[in-house]
Amino acid sequence: MLIAFDVSNTRVGVGLFDGERLAQSFSMSTDVRRTPDEYSALLGAMLSERRVSSSCISSAVIGSVVPPVTDAFAQLCSRSLDVRALCVGAGTRTGIRIATHNPRELGTDRVVNAVAAHRLYGGPAIVVDFSTATSFDVVGVDGTYMGSVIAPGLTLSAEALFEHTSRLPRVDLMIPRVVVGKDTTSALQSGLVFGHISMVRGMIGRIRAETGLEGSVIATGEFATLVAGEAPEIDHLEPDLTLIGLRLIYELNHDR
Repeated sequence: MLIAFDVSNTRVGVGLFDGERLAQSFSMSTDVRRTPDEYSALLGAMLSERRVSSSCISSAVIGSVVPPVTDAFAQLCSRSLDVRALCVGAGTRTGIRIATHNPRELGTDRVVNAVAAHRLYGGPAIVVDFSTATSFDVVGVDGTYMGSVIAPGLTLSAEALFEHTSRLPRVDLMIPRVVVGKDTTSALQSGLVFGHISMVRGMIGRIRAETGLEGSVIATGEFATLVAGEAPEIDHLEPDLTLIGLRLIYELNHDR
């Protein structure tokens, strides 16, 4: 089996692939203070809970935007899984062209999502990733990565309101029953969730107007399911898009 690690600023997505099939997926929190041994123990417990033996894992791929954690997972793969992981980065074949001013500054997750979107749905496409940030990746007809938009994510926006005001509480991020709230909680939920959905819909429209591209819109990430039903512009919901992209990139590079 291939194990894929998608390391973001807040969580590590883990996928186990049996060939092309995603057999298992789960996540753990990202913590730069954890040692490789701590991550290894946590991964071992999660695999055991799912009745998966580490001896079944024969290869690994890591996509990360947190360099200290990248190294921790590379060591975990070497020590605990006895495999040498492919760490997606400079020099990794992706099969797509990056048409930005400085391709090296582009986050690994952005490239991986573009690879998966183009392979699964063709081009042109817009990938909306609802993670720590809400990111829009624009993919051309031939798979070219054309550029991106980055906005604060839902959780980040909610935490900023809570931390920088004296009387606004933390609220669950969910679709409220009404737009105009009759209490603080429903008012916050409306502003956060409906406001975010309106931003997403508006940005999709602006991207299409500027680029002239009318391709598929793919939603992925932690809050994709929450938003997708309220944004008719979204054509496909694929929560595991990044993990699938990591598998595709591994397959493109594993014989090197």
